[in-house]
Amino acid sequence: MGMRQERAEGPSPRLAWAELLRLPALFTVPGDALAGAAATAAHPNSRTLLAIGSSLCLYEAGMALNDWADREEDATERPHRPLPSGRIRPAAALTAACALTGAGLTLAACAGRPALAVAAPLAATVWSYDLALKHTPAGPAAMATARALDLLLGAAATTGHIRESLPSAALLGTHTLAVTAMSRQETKGGSSLAPLAALATTALLSRLLAHHPNHAPADLREAAADGLPGSCPDTLTSATGPRRGRWSGPPRPPAKTLSTALAAAYAATAVRPYFHATLNPSPPLTQRAVGGGIRATIPLQAALLARSGAALTALLVAGLAPLGRRFGRKVSVT
Repeated sequence: MGMRQERAEGPSPRLAWAELLRLPALFTVPGDALAGAAATAAHPNSRTLLAIGSSLCLYEAGMALNDWADREEDATERPHRPLPSGRIRPAAALTAACALTGAGLTLAACAGRPALAVAAPLAATVWSYDLALKHTPAGPAAMATARALDLLLGAAATTGHIRESLPSAALLGTHTLAVTAMSRQETKGGSSLAPLAALATTALLSRLLAHHPNHAPADLREAAADGLPGSCPDTLTSATGPRRGRWSGPPRPPAKTLSTALAAAYAATAVRPYFHATLNPSPPLTQRAVGGGIRATIPLQAALLARSGAALTALLVAGLAPLGRRFGRKVSVT
């Protein structure tokens, strides 16, 4: 009886793994591949889903590897984390990182050679960041590169080429660069420069997202004229090719109006915690700013989708934000 009660009151292994993998942050991942596919004006297909699965695995591999690499530092600065607290063994975290990396590369290979050609450097970047680059000046750039490659993975898997998705990847990478630079001082606090730079970056990206929508190729614009803006890229298809047709549902917001609204949502998510951290770059406020930057990734992805004309997909991705906030109350995303 006493043993049974001790087991019931002990720390949950599932909660420990949820903390290690930062499960609420997973809501920020699917939008990468979808934005990459939409930037090429292609329909999401079965290969896009494989790219999303690959992204999820590689993202979680990075989370597990991050805590394994930082276990000694966390023992001093974050003793409550799963590894220094003893709730998860370091060997288990490293094994999970290796298994998730293998699964991510396998899924990318199933999506085709172009997808694997992007996923392999993405995995290498994740491992290089966690094991070598994180505490160097190249750390933020490495993390930005990983996020940009994640978006390109969606384009490569869906269409086999990435050129059209490079501008969207650059915007997402710039946001990630600012957030990562700020995260380097979240445990000790520091200068106001990093949150101020993140604030300026958010203002610039919001303007670009709102005022410079992408233009779909002529065949998609023609299809939109028959239906409504964004109708073509939102249709899920098989790997054999797209199904074209008139949108028969309720009217969708024009792409420019929707991208402006989502750009405003992106700014609203990030600006307030950034501003507070700029005024007082203490560890608690900096951690909140980093969390706000991570959550802002979702409306940013949605705005990128709207710029590309994928209105319905943009709204679906934007709907992940409240789910991320809800689960983020139970498990921290930082």
